[in-house]
Amino acid sequence: MTSQDPKHIHISDYNYPLPDERIAKFPLPVRDQSKLLVYRHDNVSESIFTSLPDYLPEGELMVFNNTKVIQARLHFRKETGALIEVFCLEPIAPNDYVLSFQQTEHCAWLCMIGNLKKWKEGTLSREMIIKGQTVTLTATRGECCGTSHWIDFRWNNSEITFADILEVFGELPIPPYLNRETEESDKETYQTVYSKIKGSVAAPTAGLHFTERVLSALKNKGIELEELTLHVGAGTFKPVKSEEIEGHEMHTEYISVSRHTIEQLITHGGHCVAVGTTSVRTLESLYHIGVTLHNNPDATEEELHVHQWQPYETPSRLSSVEALQAILNYLDRHGMEALHTSTQIIIAPGYEYRIVRMMVTNFHQPQSTLLLLVSAFVNGNWRTIYDYALSHGFRFLSYGDSSLLIP
Repeated sequence: MTSQDPKHIHISDYNYPLPDERIAKFPLPVRDQSKLLVYRHDNVSESIFTSLPDYLPEGELMVFNNTKVIQARLHFRKETGALIEVFCLEPIAPNDYVLSFQQTEHCAWLCMIGNLKKWKEGTLSREMIIKGQTVTLTATRGECCGTSHWIDFRWNNSEITFADILEVFGELPIPPYLNRETEESDKETYQTVYSKIKGSVAAPTAGLHFTERVLSALKNKGIELEELTLHVGAGTFKPVKSEEIEGHEMHTEYISVSRHTIEQLITHGGHCVAVGTTSVRTLESLYHIGVTLHNNPDATEEELHVHQWQPYETPSRLSSVEALQAILNYLDRHGMEALHTSTQIIIAPGYEYRIVRMMVTNFHQPQSTLLLLVSAFVNGNWRTIYDYALSHGFRFLSYGDSSLLIP
């Protein structure tokens, strides 16, 4: 364990007053006009997001999460009139996102159920028109898994995929703390301009500030841009209910990182600028996956999963380049172009960052695991940053303003 045992951190130490009017309910009309708080070596200043390239050294590597938010909320009305919401969290059968979206006639997902007490038994069904054809979708409830349920979806048309159904029938799940209904505009504004790989139920919101103009300016500055994929689960909004964070179970998130991205990381000395906490969790998980493979080159796919407390319980002096090289060797041995695995990493004060050297991120909820992640990055100095943001009119949370953190 490190000098500070993160399991015994009191989440109440990470509270701050966040008035509702400081939560941005909608994005700015032009994404890249958001404010940018710059934290450099304990000094805080203020800028505008289009100036981001000015603060980055030429030749840096910047890594983005290219996940795409799916329209994961499905509404059914029972014959009694009760409205039931089925919120798709992750695919079970098949358990691969791409395959699940391609299914015709049947697939199963782990789902959260809204108004569960009104759905004791029976099958829910709804008719819809997709591609000019009438389709009936049914949902049957299976076993309970914690706060979620196994749901079997069936529909009576072999030409229609589950992706088609979500596209027409699903609703985009904007964050619950916005306290409003999803609007048509959210379909565009709650996606990053570089989103590609469907699978998230929440946007990697640090990326919402980027425009083609900013991406071009970064390239012109000589910044290398790379992508990875982490599908953001609903657990990202799960509040820490336990007094000490030892009692908080991190949700599992699925990650995919290409051989090219890993090679680029090695070329840049095993370090980079991460856009968003989802990229941070993926990149830092890579280090611990590399440690596993360095110690056990024959590790199975299951053994590559990063457990919540793994970084603290099995510390390593391996360099980030050595860890990344172990992953590259693993991909070579198996003839793979990308690493596909999962992580439950919790990054909290006491964690030693291995790969991420700078971070672009929004302002996070009080008493959240994301605030712990930021605190660990800025050596516990998060209050300085948040006090400045609160006293200088910054907008908070998903649609809010941005920060560049350089410890």
